[in-house]
Amino acid sequence: MASNIPAWYAKIAACLTTPCLMSRFDTIRVISFDLDETLWPTMRTIVEAERQLLLWFETHAPALAARHTIESLRAHRRELALANPEIAHDMNLTRELHLRELLEELGYDTGLAPAAVEHFQEYRNRVFPYDDVRPVLERLRDDYILVSLTNGTTEVEKTPLAGLFHHSLNAVDAGRAKPHPAIFELVIDRTGRAPQEILHVGDDPVRDIAPARDLGLLTAWINRNGEEWPGELESADHEMSSLEELPL
Repeated sequence: MASNIPAWYAKIAACLTTPCLMSRFDTIRVISFDLDETLWPTMRTIVEAERQLLLWFETHAPALAARHTIESLRAHRRELALANPEIAHDMNLTRELHLRELLEELGYDTGLAPAAVEHFQEYRNRVFPYDDVRPVLERLRDDYILVSLTNGTTEVEKTPLAGLFHHSLNAVDAGRAKPHPAIFELVIDRTGRAPQEILHVGDDPVRDIAPARDLGLLTAWINRNGEEWPGELESADHEMSSLEELPL
């Protein structure tokens, strides 16, 4: 008969009766995961979403499609974000505002912009998780609170990983983008757990590992491509090339 006792609880209980070595990861009750490049590759999805957006404009605003390329749309959006840092963390709002500007310049109804963003978002949600991701999340879900974190716009419940996270948070929820610590503070608040009970898993030493560690969270750097750790940063608590190597 299967036990409903969480794995972490069973391990601690066993140590009460039998001497054993405890790991610093035995305190973990919550695991937060970055999304892009941690749970799935990003560029394949982004490039296709941008391509589909330009195709959408060929039908709904052909002069805009004729004037712009994917690269020029990116450049214009970056310029608007730099000019408006107070909203730069909200990527879909930034995208909508930059498209409104371009549509207005060409005499189109700026009301097309929200529909264009919605079309882009449909394809932004078409992600392709790495092979190790779903099996590991399914194994962990019953024993830990799982939280997804992202600066991006992916809606997890519209991806192949729907139903696996207890909470999904983004930069809009936090009001700031990583590496600002706001989203990690939000994890603490939403889960009601102390920092030392939370493990954050991410691929980016600067945006993921450093701010999480500075708040007292334990950290795991997923290094899928064998990159060198930045020498000027304090290292993560754990390094791995696959989620299967999580110390849990």
